[in-house]
Amino acid sequence: MTDESPGAPRTLDPPPADRDVTGPPGAAGGAAEPEPGSGRRGRFWSVRRLPSVLVALVLLFGVGFLLYDLIAVRAGREAADWRTGLADELATRQLGDAWTIAGAALVAALGLWLLLLALTPGLRALLTMHGAPGLRAGLDRGTAAGVLREQAVQVPGVRSAKVRVRRRRARVRAVAHFREVEEVRTDLTGVLADTLADLGLARQPRLSVHVRRPDHH
Repeated sequence: MTDESPGAPRTLDPPPADRDVTGPPGAAGGAAEPEPGSGRRGRFWSVRRLPSVLVALVLLFGVGFLLYDLIAVRAGREAADWRTGLADELATRQLGDAWTIAGAALVAALGLWLLLLALTPGLRALLTMHGAPGLRAGLDRGTAAGVLREQAVQVPGVRSAKVRVRRRRARVRAVAHFREVEEVRTDLTGVLADTLADLGLARQPRLSVHVRRPDHH
């Protein structure tokens, strides 16, 4: 708030303690919005909207059908065929039956999948960057690969380059059309190492550079 009285000193509210950004603009590529302050080692966590919605809809429809049938039975109607059939199947099938085993395996796989979603950060395409206190930033792996590719093709002797950036490793495969391959590789490694450092990543990927001559047909 500001004091509007004449001669009074102007004071401003302090900025918010924490805020999240992902940069550069558009770098997240449509990924789910990261949650502030979450994730191990500063990684961003996905909000898992789609799995949450799917599970909620399945439970909603399943419980809704069951409650509707129970209310109908209480009102004097007969139980639905699907519920009586399911009850008969559960009462007559043995534990060693193939369908029983398949159903149990499906339910177990679904539970493991949900548990995996709950325990892993997600947003693997977003690399955590160093930021000022109270500020978190992320860089999309595709954007990082594009920056490295632009720098690679500017090295003398590099005809083309393919770059693939992961969380732990950045792989660069270049084609040299003149100069010695080892000279090109040395220069390319130095330039890309400096570029990686300039990206300001919290965990810098290891650089792997391969240079070859173009194929002649």
